Amino acid sequence: MREDPAASVSSDEVRLRLYDQALNAARIGVWECDIETERLSWTSGVYEIFGYPMANPLRRANIVDLYIDESRRNMELARAEVIRSGRPVSLDAEIRTWRGERRWMRLWINAMREGERPARIFGCKQDVTSDRHVIESLRQQAETDPLTGLANRTIFQVRYREVVDDSLNHGFASALVLIDLDGFKDLNDTHGHLAGDACLCEVAQRLRRAFHNAGLVGRLGGDEFAIILRAPTAPARIAEVLQQTLVMLSRPMFWNGLRIEVSASIGAALVGRPHRRRIADLFAEADVALYRAKAAGRNRVHLVGDDAQSRAA
Repeated sequence: MREDPAASVSSDEVRLRLYDQALNAARIGVWECDIETERLSWTSGVYEIFGYPMANPLRRANIVDLYIDESRRNMELARAEVIRSGRPVSLDAEIRTWRGERRWMRLWINAMREGERPARIFGCKQDVTSDRHVIESLRQQAETDPLTGLANRTIFQVRYREVVDDSLNHGFASALVLIDLDGFKDLNDTHGHLAGDACLCEVAQRLRRAFHNAGLVGRLGGDEFAIILRAPTAPARIAEVLQQTLVMLSRPMFWNGLRIEVSASIGAALVGRPHRRRIADLFAEADVALYRAKAAGRNRVHLVGDDAQSRAA
């Protein structure tokens, strides 16, 4: 019995339709590019990822412009490597769609050869924006203090190494600063933990604004905050800046109709040179400086390190 050609075509169409539906459900599109002419061919899934109108001319130069700068560089390097070696690669790239929306996609690149030369590159692209958002949310939860949004103790210590290894900024950190609020327990006991939390959030905001150019601002826990300073570098100037910080933190706060008075003690360990010192050693020195500031009557600044001098508020 002979197979009905119409039924065969119908079956093929169904399979293609199901295939396209599966790709679209997974937010995957397939693409191909002729290496010599740079002529692009896309399935509907790629148009959807880029938010690109199907009626528009599909020119590679226009599409490349939709990649965010770093992703564009990485994509071009990966593309050149596939053409050179013939080995497939994959990478994640960030784009700005035709409508201006930022998205992340996973890009697979492979090469098809004709004779000795690669003639076309091809692959697929998958929208992974939601996955990236989940990863970023988990990263922020792991790295930030949930109350204030500042770096937590763990990431603070990790970032110290990044700061001192930063060749663009000459890898220099000038001081590790510890800040402890004076009388914070009394504030909690008198007005309750909600008032205490509001105070911590306000202190975090003030420090964030005052030290937005610092290497890092973090909350270590409780009422203790920390700063890695890049500048200034002179001990006298550091002491002056920290004195100004005391004044800034001593401004009254207002919460639920209450006027809340707060002050702070500050201890700082000067990094000096050679500057690639262990964060544990600096913390120990800064803790000593903070203890001395509190022992001197609180609302004080104390510096330790070469050429450091105590300064009282």
